[in-house]
Amino acid sequence: MAGTDETSIEIAAPPAQVYELVSDVTNMGRWSPECHKCEWVGDASGPDVGSKFKGHNKRGFMRWSTTSTVVEAEQPSHFAWQVDQSGMRWGYRFEALDGGSRTKVTEYRHAVAPLPAYVRLAYKLRLLGGDPDAIVRRGMDETLQRLKAGAESSPTT
Repeated sequence: MAGTDETSIEIAAPPAQVYELVSDVTNMGRWSPECHKCEWVGDASGPDVGSKFKGHNKRGFMRWSTTSTVVEAEQPSHFAWQVDQSGMRWGYRFEALDGGSRTKVTEYRHAVAPLPAYVRLAYKLRLLGGDPDAIVRRGMDETLQRLKAGAESSPTT
C-alpha cells in the first residue's frame, strides 16, 4: 500500500512561474489525470499554510472528494498539502536550474498517518485498480508532463 513515491521533470520556465501554476489548486484539473477539479473552501482564497481546498477525483467508475490542508507554501521552492481523509501528504519541490531559467520539479506523496480502514478496504477489493499505487505513480508522471506543457506554453511571469 501507499508509502512514499516521487518523480521529477525539468521544465523550461523559472521556479516562480511553475510554483504559481501548481499552488493555484484551481488549476489542478488541468494537470492531474485523477483530480479533475479543486476549489478553495471556507475563507481560503489562495495557497497559504492552513488554507483548505476540496478536490474532486475520479478513477474508472469511482468518484470521490477530499478536503486538504496546505502545510507548506514556500514560494518558489515548496508547496504541499495533507489530505484530511487519507493522511497522505502531497507536494511539489521546485529547484532552479541554469541560473533560474529552468526548473526541476519533483512531485511526491508519502503517508504521514496510517491509511484509514475504508482506503485499505478499497485497495483490498481493487476498487481503485489492480495496483493502485502503480496507477498513482503513472498519474504523477502524467501530471508533470501536463504541467511542463502548460508552463512552457505560458508567458513568463
